[in-house]
Amino acid sequence: MTGDEHTLLNHYNITNLYPTAWPSEKDESDASEDEKPATTTAGLAHQRSKSRYSALARSTSDRRSLVPGTERTGDGIENLVQKDEPDPLGGPDSVVRVLRQKGLPVEEDQRLRNRFLLSSTTFSPTLYLSQVHSNASTQSLLQGLDFLSKSIDQKSASLKVLVESNFERFVRAKTTIDNVYAEMRNQGAEAPPTPPPRTHSRITSKGSAHFRKSSAQEGLSPRGIDKPLPSDKKKHALSKESEYGVQGIKAPLVEVAVKAEEIWGPALGGQEREESLRSAMASIEKSSDIFQVDAAIAHCIKHRDYDGLVEKFRKAKRHTEAVVEIYQVVITGRMWSGVQLQIEDLKRDVWRRLADVEGPPASSEASGADDSMALIRVLLELGVDDNPIWVWLFSRYEYLRIKITASFERSRVEIEILRRRLANAIPPSSTSITQHLKRPGDSASYGMSQQLDTPPIIELWELVHSSVSNLLSTSGGLVGEVTEYWNRAQAFIDGTGQRLLPVGIDGKSQQYHRLSTDGVRILQNGVVELVETLRESVFAFFADPPIEDVSMLYSPLPPTTPNTPKSAVFAPWAHHDNRFRFDANNPPPPSPKRDEAWEAFAFWPPYANSLSGIHYLEKLLTLVGGGATELAGLRPVSSSSTIQESLKTLVNGTREKCINALLAAWTRDVGLFQSVEVWDRPNDRTDLTKMPTYFLAFESAVLSGLQKLAYIPNVASKGSAAIVITAPSSAMLKPVRRAFERSIYVLLSDMVKMAMEKEPSPEDLSSLHPAPFGQTAKRGLTGKGQVESRPIRLLLTMSNVKFFQAELVPQLITSFETNFSTRLTDESKTIKDVLIQIDEKLFGTYTKGIAEHLSSIIQTGITSPTWVPTTDRPTELRPYIYEALLVLVSIHTEILITAPSLLHPIISDLFEQMVLAFLSAFRTRTDRYTLAALMQATLDVEFVASILSQYTSPKASELQSQVYQELDQRTDNSARMRLQNELPEMRSILKKLREGTRGEFACFKKQRTKA
Repeated sequence: MTGDEHTLLNHYNITNLYPTAWPSEKDESDASEDEKPATTTAGLAHQRSKSRYSALARSTSDRRSLVPGTERTGDGIENLVQKDEPDPLGGPDSVVRVLRQKGLPVEEDQRLRNRFLLSSTTFSPTLYLSQVHSNASTQSLLQGLDFLSKSIDQKSASLKVLVESNFERFVRAKTTIDNVYAEMRNQGAEAPPTPPPRTHSRITSKGSAHFRKSSAQEGLSPRGIDKPLPSDKKKHALSKESEYGVQGIKAPLVEVAVKAEEIWGPALGGQEREESLRSAMASIEKSSDIFQVDAAIAHCIKHRDYDGLVEKFRKAKRHTEAVVEIYQVVITGRMWSGVQLQIEDLKRDVWRRLADVEGPPASSEASGADDSMALIRVLLELGVDDNPIWVWLFSRYEYLRIKITASFERSRVEIEILRRRLANAIPPSSTSITQHLKRPGDSASYGMSQQLDTPPIIELWELVHSSVSNLLSTSGGLVGEVTEYWNRAQAFIDGTGQRLLPVGIDGKSQQYHRLSTDGVRILQNGVVELVETLRESVFAFFADPPIEDVSMLYSPLPPTTPNTPKSAVFAPWAHHDNRFRFDANNPPPPSPKRDEAWEAFAFWPPYANSLSGIHYLEKLLTLVGGGATELAGLRPVSSSSTIQESLKTLVNGTREKCINALLAAWTRDVGLFQSVEVWDRPNDRTDLTKMPTYFLAFESAVLSGLQKLAYIPNVASKGSAAIVITAPSSAMLKPVRRAFERSIYVLLSDMVKMAMEKEPSPEDLSSLHPAPFGQTAKRGLTGKGQVESRPIRLLLTMSNVKFFQAELVPQLITSFETNFSTRLTDESKTIKDVLIQIDEKLFGTYTKGIAEHLSSIIQTGITSPTWVPTTDRPTELRPYIYEALLVLVSIHTEILITAPSLLHPIISDLFEQMVLAFLSAFRTRTDRYTLAALMQATLDVEFVASILSQYTSPKASELQSQVYQELDQRTDNSARMRLQNELPEMRSILKKLREGTRGEFACFKKQRTKA
């Protein structure tokens, strides 16, 4: 090893120049003198042996640092590491705080902290700059370097000043220490010869240094150096001759040791006793496992480590069988007694837990079965007098039987309490009903259960669904628990469940691996009984009317028998829900009798609409069908045709009840559907209101829901479902057909009633008279809002009926036939006939008043005395013609704005009524028609016919011919002949009249189609 290497090892106090780990002593903080550990006895003895001057011999490396937070290694090497430091580059005042903000655990890891502190020997500049100054710029680092240089210069100057100011103190301290050490070293030694005294010298007396030295020596040596020391001090002198101060006490110590040997020697001797004790200790060490068995078994029982328990029990059993020596008999017997007590206590606890074990939900079936099997394995391993498999199976059967009944009865009462509160509450408003009935037409919100009905109704639906789910769900419900129970029982019956079970010590538990024939029969009958109990409970819930007695919630718990598992009492379901808390003296009042259909159904919430009913009844029937299918697949049930038939009856009966309840709600909702009609019109079909679209969506949703209730498609698609789920019979679908047909009739009847509800008021009649151009459109509405005008309602209703005839009804009939695989031949024909009758009724109601008004105008004008022209050749129309045509202009505008599709049939009919009025008026006149009268009549009739030419019908042409025949019969041949001569002139006059009124009657002109 070279000198440099040796220097490095001594400087850093390490043993290897290439260490693999940081020395642990480098991280130990310097303990203060006040924090030194308690001194042991040996240490105290060692301290007593030290000289009273040993404190002065302490090296400087052992001195306590004056800098707080310094650290010292085990070798005494001290590095002045503080707990925290300011940034040496002039940055933050706390380096630890900066590192803590960066997420470094510097407070917990002292070694990591020291690498960032400048006062530590493990300070890493690279790591320091990368963490503390990771984002520093070059300029800031240069400034930090300048700051560091200045701080180093300041500290050097401070040290220099400190040394200069305390130099004399350092010299005096060094002199005192040297003198004390010289006195201790020279104590007892021969004094050197004293030089002869000198005469008084001026120089000597004036020498201050000699004066100080002489005074110091005299003060430290009172006797003087020239005087011999006594012999006792020679004994304690720090010299080799006096054995460095122990020669004086050596002889007394030897005498004490001799006396102690004489007194305590016999008591401390005894080789035989020593050998006996050693033999006992060897035996105890050899039997140490026996002493640990009892504690190990207690530990396994506490932590339910059954595998370890069995191993320890077998080990204890082996110890009892391998006893040879007498002392081992005593030890083993005591151990075995304690083990037996613990095992008996454990058996009692396991038997209790096995009898009280509850069925796990479907999501944890495996863990629950493993717990039960673990208990059975423990009992079989430890040895039992009864069959734990049978005890567990019977306990599970009792638990499920009680739970089915208790769960059903409690759910029934809870549902009835919410039903009563809902029935006694205020029914939903018409606005709320309208909002919910329109949901199917709003594709954005339909399908969300919260949007289908009011919150109290949805709350009751959710309670009904959760209650039925708790009974019939295959994952988390009682059906799943019954199925899981039978699967476990079937495994034990077949012998597959016992494959991994132990046979116990000496095979004594193997007799319990098989179930007897009677036990198998009892298990099968028990499963059939559980299935029948479930079936009866579910069928009673759907088929029976609402219960009257709700006292179960405040009645005390029924007494239990010793064989009843504690877990089977109401604890799993006796929750504390505030909704079902009430005073026993003031229970919720019964539901009021209002002759509502829902009063007969315990599962239907009061005032619930058909949409929410569809949503939840589909879920309920899916649970019923799925649960019945699952139960029918169990071996004891599948082998019994009676039980299978009862399950089929359950599905059919529940389905029929649900469909009947939904049909009643459907009829009720259709009767309230008139509130949906607020005469709003969609932007793409201004001739219709939104109500037909809402009704189409509503009917489609109901039909789709009924199809799911009738066929239960979510379950029927499974192959095993055919046992209990059959297609609906024609008798079951007959009420559906009637309800479908009735829903359309009810809505059409309400539409007619709303359209004709208000009789024509004087204001409506006055609107039939000519109005100034530009104001005729006030009778129709193009925007949204309530329409008060009866003619507008009639027009919109007629347009809606046309839509029903052309699109809506055929689409609904097709949907019904597709969903239920049947034909509605008779119903379709009847509905179409009803639509035709309603259309004719509305059409006649709308045109009747207008036709009567036009007939009155024409009748008054023709029978007027001033009708006959005063000139021989009339060239103008009579005023009544303009008045009647202006009425038609107003009607034309009203129809064009409201329902353009009805324009042609209505104007054509009114034209026919006008021609008929001409015929009646001409027949009313009693005088003969002159040539001037014939010409005036021809001008009036022809002008109207030419203006309304595009609305001419065969009937109008026939009536017009009858008018001319009537005029021809009321004149003579001479007038006829002259009229023929005037026809060319009359055509010219008619042309001029049409051109003169082109603007007023342009609305009747046939519009040219754009190419």
